[in-house]
Amino acid sequence: MANRPTNTRSASRKPANRDAITFERATAVCPNERIAANLARNFGLDPVDYHAVREAHEEALGRMANAFGKTLGEKATAMHFQRIVGALVSSAFAAGGFYGDKVTEARDLTAKLQNEDRDEDREGVYGFESKAQRARHFAAQMGLQAFAQLAAAEGAVDAYAAITGETWKPYVAPADNSQAVDRKAAAAELAAFAE
Repeated sequence: MANRPTNTRSASRKPANRDAITFERATAVCPNERIAANLARNFGLDPVDYHAVREAHEEALGRMANAFGKTLGEKATAMHFQRIVGALVSSAFAAGGFYGDKVTEARDLTAKLQNEDRDEDREGVYGFESKAQRARHFAAQMGLQAFAQLAAAEGAVDAYAAITGETWKPYVAPADNSQAVDRKAAAAELAAFAE
């Protein structure tokens, strides 16, 4: 059997350090209650019952914890639910970011239509939605989805506190200090060559 070359690049590749996704960061990129109400009203969309979504997710995680009974220890319970809550918070954060991108796109398309000197950006056939109108409507839909996902995340965060007695925090992998130590050692060695 021939030896296969090993891929040393993937083995030594470290994940890029990213800022932890907190509930506060998700809240910052998702629409708030006032904006969500405006979106539903102005675009004729069904409003989000934030409190119902939040409560349903809080109760669901509570039922999940009860289903384990005494099978999981305290630490295992905290780790398990930390991951579940992290997934819901990350989902809300991603939805909020996508919503923000779609709002920017809708604004750009609308601004192009208001430029009197550009014939190529004119509205389509009378009676049909323009590309800008579709973009605004899609952004509104994405805003309400992000608002609903934020409600789910908040319910999960509240459930975590009830289940574990602790405030949820996103998991942050320990820093790999080996490269920092290597750099310091190299700097010290190079300093030996100086006067």
